[in-house]
Amino acid sequence: MINIPKGTKDVLPELSYKWRFIENAARETAEIFNINEVRTPVFEHTELFLRGVGETTDVVNKEMYTFEDKGGRSITLKPEGTAGVVRMFIENGLASTPMPLKTYYITPCFRYERPQAGRLREFHQFGVEVFGAKSAETDAEIIFAASTFLNKLGVSKTELQINSIGCRICRAEYNKALKDYFRPHLEKMCATCRARFDKNPLRMLDCKEEDCKKITANAPKILDYLCGDCKTHFEKVKRLLTAQGVKYVVNPRIVRGLDYYTKTVFEFISTDIGAQGAVCAGGRYDNLVEELGGAALPAIGFAAGIERLLLLMENTGASFPAAQKPLIYVAGMDDITRAKAFEIVAELRLNGINAEADLMERSVKAQLKYADKSGAHYVAVIGGNELAANTVNIKNMAEGTQTAVNLNEIYSYLKEEKK
Repeated sequence: MINIPKGTKDVLPELSYKWRFIENAARETAEIFNINEVRTPVFEHTELFLRGVGETTDVVNKEMYTFEDKGGRSITLKPEGTAGVVRMFIENGLASTPMPLKTYYITPCFRYERPQAGRLREFHQFGVEVFGAKSAETDAEIIFAASTFLNKLGVSKTELQINSIGCRICRAEYNKALKDYFRPHLEKMCATCRARFDKNPLRMLDCKEEDCKKITANAPKILDYLCGDCKTHFEKVKRLLTAQGVKYVVNPRIVRGLDYYTKTVFEFISTDIGAQGAVCAGGRYDNLVEELGGAALPAIGFAAGIERLLLLMENTGASFPAAQKPLIYVAGMDDITRAKAFEIVAELRLNGINAEADLMERSVKAQLKYADKSGAHYVAVIGGNELAANTVNIKNMAEGTQTAVNLNEIYSYLKEEKK
C-alpha cells in the first residue's frame, strides 16, 4: 500500500463539486471585472523566488520545495503565484500591451510547512494580478474584486483589514525607527527576528513567537512615517472603499509575509478557521517587475487559498449547490432493451442532458436501486412491451407520478420538465 504524502489531500467525488463551486465563483468574478486567465509552470528557476519573494521570508528560508534537475539546474515548485506571473509578464513582453493588464490564475502551490487545518503542503490558490496602474482606484477595485468573490461564496463572517507599508522613500526612515526600537530588545527575541534585524526589520513585525509579539506590540507604526504621496494614496483608497460600500478596519500591524509589498496591503480575516485567520490577502508591489528584470511598472494583486475557503465555508454553514445528479436513469430489461436504453441516453447526452444507463449488466431491480442511490430525478424502464409500443413510462422520483412518453420524444419531455 502506497499512502498519500504528508500534507497533501485527495479530492473525492463527494467533495469535488464544492471545489468546482469555488472555482466557478472565481471565474465569474474575474469575468465581471474583465480579468483574463493566465497559466504558468508549476516549477520555476529557484532564483525567481529568491529575488521575487525575498530571502528574509519564511517561504524562502524554510518552506520551498527546491531540487536540482538532471541538468544541474536549481528548480523550485512554486510556493505562491505572483512571482511566476511577473516573470511571464516580463518574458513575453506584455508591458507593450494596453495597460492595465488584468490577469488571474487558479493554481497549485507548494510549501514545506507543518500541516494544519486549511493549510497543506500542496495547496491551491485563486489569484489576481494587475499590471501598469498606480492609482488608488486600482487598489480599491482589486479589494472590491476580492470582496465580491467572497460574497459570491456566501462568506460573510470576515473582516477586511487594510494598511499601508509605504514606499522605498518612507520605508527607509521607518526601518531606521524600527532598528532603534528593537536594538535594546534583540537578545530577548528569536533567532529569526535577530537575522531579520539588519536585512529587513519590517518583517520582525510579522513574527508569530509570543515573546517577540509582546515586544513588537509597542513598536513604531508605519502609518506615522508615511511620506506625503503614500499618505495621500492610502487616504484615497479608504474613501473609495467607503464609496463602494466595502467595510474595513485599519490595522497598522499588517505587513504581509512576502518582501515585495509596497503601499496598500490587506487581509480578509476570519475567526472561524483557527489561529491562522487570513482567507484572502494581497497588496501593491510596485517594485517587483523592475527587481525581476523588467521596466519599472506598478502592480497589485491578491490570492485566496481554496482549501482555507472550503474549510471556512463548511465551518460557517455556507451553502453549496447540490451535488451533480443524473436527470434521468434509463433501465433496460435484456440485451435488446439495454441497447435501446444506451441509444436513448447517448442522444440525451448529445443534447446536454445528464443521463445514465446500466454499465454493470445488473438486473432491473438492481438498476432501479442504483438509480435511487444516484439521486436520479426521473427513471424510465424499457421492456419488450415498451419497445413494441415505442412508449415508456417516465417516473418522477420525488413526486411518484408517471407519464407515458414516446421513446423518440424523451428529450422534448425532459426539456419541458427542466423549465
